[in-house]
Amino acid sequence: MASHVLVVEDSALLTNALRLLLEVTGHRVSVAATVRDAVSTARTTRPDVMLLDVTLQQEDGLDVLRELERTGDAPRISVALTGHDSPEVHERCLAAGCRDVLVKPVSGAELSARIDAWLQE
Repeated sequence: MASHVLVVEDSALLTNALRLLLEVTGHRVSVAATVRDAVSTARTTRPDVMLLDVTLQQEDGLDVLRELERTGDAPRISVALTGHDSPEVHERCLAAGCRDVLVKPVSGAELSARIDAWLQE
């Protein structure tokens, strides 16, 4: 059975690219662009993996993970996507419960390989 990935990203261009890449590599994909939509989508679709943009329009993307953790609805694997490659950002993401932090842009081959590895753990 295909794994289900929730992409939480406010850039339509990046969302479409990630969706295409993930679908071509055999994953089922849901998308959300806001904290509220992401929490709702995660609760109803129960993704295996959540790729979470740290900076959503006027919102902290990590609030998605915090809310899902609070209610016991967090996906098994949550990974931060960020354009800010700094120790402080990495530390904040890991402290919020992210398994890993990927700095954008992420190569399609790397992302696919990492998702497969995380799912096999």
